Parts: sequence; structure tokens; C-alpha cells
Amino acid sequence: MTWQTIPQLVRSAADRFGDAEAIVDGSLRLSFAELADRVRVAAGAFAAAGVGKGDRVAIWAPNSAEWIVAAFGLVTAGGVLVPINTRFKAEEAADVVRRSGARLLLVQQGFLGTHHTAPDGVPVIDLKSDFLSSGKPFEQTMSGSEIADIIYTSGTTGRPKGVMMNHRQTLRLYAEWCDLADLREGDRYLIVNPFFHTFGYKAGLISSLIRGATVLPVPVFDIDRVLELVERERVTMLPGPPTLYHALLDAPPTRDLSSLRAAVTGAADIPVELIRRIKTELPFRSIMTGYGLTEAGTATASRPGDTFEQIATTVGTPCDGVEIRIAADDEVLVRGYSVMQGYFDDPDATAEAIDAQGWLHTGDLGSLDSDGRLRIIGRKKDMFIVGGFNAYPAEIEAFLLEHPAVAQVAVVGVPDGRLGQVGRAFVVRKGPVSEAELVSWARDRMAGYKAPRSVCFLDELPLNATGKVMKDQLRQSFPSTSRNPS
Repeated sequence: MTWQTIPQLVRSAADRFGDAEAIVDGSLRLSFAELADRVRVAAGAFAAAGVGKGDRVAIWAPNSAEWIVAAFGLVTAGGVLVPINTRFKAEEAADVVRRSGARLLLVQQGFLGTHHTAPDGVPVIDLKSDFLSSGKPFEQTMSGSEIADIIYTSGTTGRPKGVMMNHRQTLRLYAEWCDLADLREGDRYLIVNPFFHTFGYKAGLISSLIRGATVLPVPVFDIDRVLELVERERVTMLPGPPTLYHALLDAPPTRDLSSLRAAVTGAADIPVELIRRIKTELPFRSIMTGYGLTEAGTATASRPGDTFEQIATTVGTPCDGVEIRIAADDEVLVRGYSVMQGYFDDPDATAEAIDAQGWLHTGDLGSLDSDGRLRIIGRKKDMFIVGGFNAYPAEIEAFLLEHPAVAQVAVVGVPDGRLGQVGRAFVVRKGPVSEAELVSWARDRMAGYKAPRSVCFLDELPLNATGKVMKDQLRQSFPSTSRNPS
């Protein structure tokens, strides 16, 4: 079955799966039919609030049933979804709201003790209020080529860019993802991946509607809560970063994990031993790894029958309709229907990212083996991944340079047993500051995964002939086990 738009998918899920559970969120249990009804009512609320076709609306809130109803209600009204990272601080979120031109900002007031506000008089609506249930059922007419969402991803310049995707390309890609990930009708899908991320929204919510899986949203990752839900709700599908599976392996033997069947991971270097343990010590019968990015969705994936080593050390082969090529400088290039429609309101950045032949320049470095499996070998511009979240040194460095005692700074990713990688800052001081003070200052001003976990103070940064910091030298000279006294 082929759908042209996400609202068509929501209606189709109601027709196909009816009274089966679509969402379980605490005491709230919604069937697919009930979800579709709530989505159309929410669409009416957005229309009554002045949201028309193509208007952007931002959601800055944790995973919840209300997030799902709001997102699908918004696109059913013809609007464009702009999810915002819940780990962003107020200034980071405000920048996305401003540059996306969002007409409304939906939040969950009080989440983690935060009171959210919006810039420039943009109306703020609490997802837990009665707004979503205040409309008259409505559905906008639209085509599959219209933009469905703009997901902002930080560039190496530190300025987030809005990735535009239309309805049709999202639906085609994640229909295939369901097959690759072994997602089945009736699965109980615990979604720990945040909805503001493609892994949570598209590989999670969209895929569940395609296949008829029950969504169990998790607002904040807590292993005890995850274990409780796996046991009580008989969870079968549990994707997440490698840190999730480490936690499952460390769970007490008294926990009943026998319902788990399908695992999906990626976004960080994965030890072969971890894949072996997942397959042999946990009840999972399938595990998929893949390579994806906001600008192209899931581009490659492992296949059934791949060995432990192939799953852990490569990211599989290209998805249907997607081409992968390795450029002369080893950069991974992606071409195909799933490549973004461009960066919102940024034609220069779009032209820089997608060349005249339609190849998306990913900024990642890789190689292809004789079977066409892609291996990621590095990041062209020093991006590193902290527990599944992309961290960009240039953005972090810009924040740290605002500290009055910091004269120069270079940030690199260093290995971490729990999170895969974490940031380390190399700082030349112009005033007194300790490592603990600088780390604390950073945590107050940027998302936790961006803030460096350690600081090394140097008299000067190593520079090459053109004046650029030689970050490879920093990594080699100061391995992850060494610490510089503050």
C-alpha cells in the first residue's frame, strides 16, 4: 500500500488496525481509530489558531502521547513540523523558532522544572492543556511533494540548518525501514529515541503507523523505567544507541526481558563484542545497524545473515533507491529520492551540500568493501557523537570563547565507555579558571551532551602552517586516559 501524505497514513492505520492499541502512555491507552480521531480534532485546533498550509509550528517537548497527536494534527492541518531538541537551552531553542518562522511553539511546561518561553511574541501552548482537543475535525488537502517537516541539525559552523523533507520521501523510506528492522504488526515498540530526532519521529512514529505497532513513548531515559515497561507491556521492539544495550546487559537477572525480539542501533562506534553479547545474552532474534543522517534519513542498513563483525564494523548496504559513492578525499556521498529538499531559507548551504549531480556531501569519511558494505572511518569536520547525539566542536568552541578567562579553545571527541565519545576542551587561559569551574559554566549554557566532560589547559594550541589547530595532534598527545591538572 502506498500513501502520498502522512495524514493519509494516519487514516489508513485507523482503517487497517482499528481497535488495536496505537499508543500506551502511562494510564492513557489509545487505539488507532481513537488516535486518528484525536489527530483530526487537533488539526481543527491548529486551523482555528491560524495555521495554514505550509506554516511552521515548533514542538519543544519530551516524548508523549500529546506530542504524537500534536505532530500528526499539525501536518493534517497542512502545517510543517519543526521539532526542537529538548536538551537545548532557551537561547538555542529561540534561534530555531526565529529562523524557522514558527507561528506557534508547543511545549510541556514544568518538564524537568523548566518554564518555556518563546521569542518575539510567538504564542506558547502547553501540550498538556486542552488545546489539542478544542478543534472541530479537519483535514487539509495536500500532495506528497509538499514539505512535511523541517528538522534542524547543527552544522560545523555552529549554526543549525533546517532540513526539509516532503511527505512522499519519508513514507517510502520508512516503509522499507520496517522490513529492514523487522518491525511487525502488533509489535510493542518502546521508543526511547527522542521524537525531535529522525530516529524517534520517523523510524519510530511513522514506522509504527505503517506497520501497526503499539508506541510506548519514554520521555527521559531511565533504565529502571525501561525495564519496568519491557516487563509489564511485553515490549518486542527496542531500538536505541549502544548505551541502551549496555544497560540491558547489566540489568539484574530477575528482570523478565523474554519478550524482546528486534533491536536496532547505530550512531556510534560499536564493539564487535557488544553485538555478540546482544545476540547471545539477550533474547533479541534480530539486530540491525545502519547509517543515516537528517539530510537523507537511513541511507544504509545491515541485512539478515550478516555476521557479528559485519554488523559492528560496517553500516550495511544502501537502501533501495539510494546510491553511495566514496569521493577522492574519502567523503561519503549519498544520492537518491531520500535526499532532503534543501535547507530551509538557506540556498547557499543547500548548494554547498548537494552538488550539481545530486550527490549529498555528508561530511563523513568512509570506505566500501568488496560486497558494497559501507564502513564509516571518521568525520570530515571533527563531529563526534555523544550517546547518539551529534556534537560539533565549532559550536561548542564558540560557546566556550564567551567565558572571560578563555583566550583560545579547541574541542575534540575522546572515547568514553558509556557514551561512546565525549568532548574534551583544550584551553589557553587569559585569566584564572579551573577545570571544574569551566565544565560547570559550560553545562549551564549548552545542552548536556555538548558540554565538555574534561578540560586540558595548554600554553598554546598546536597550529599548522595555515594557522589551523591540529586536532589530530591533540588527540594523540593527550589520550583519553590522561588528565591535565587544573
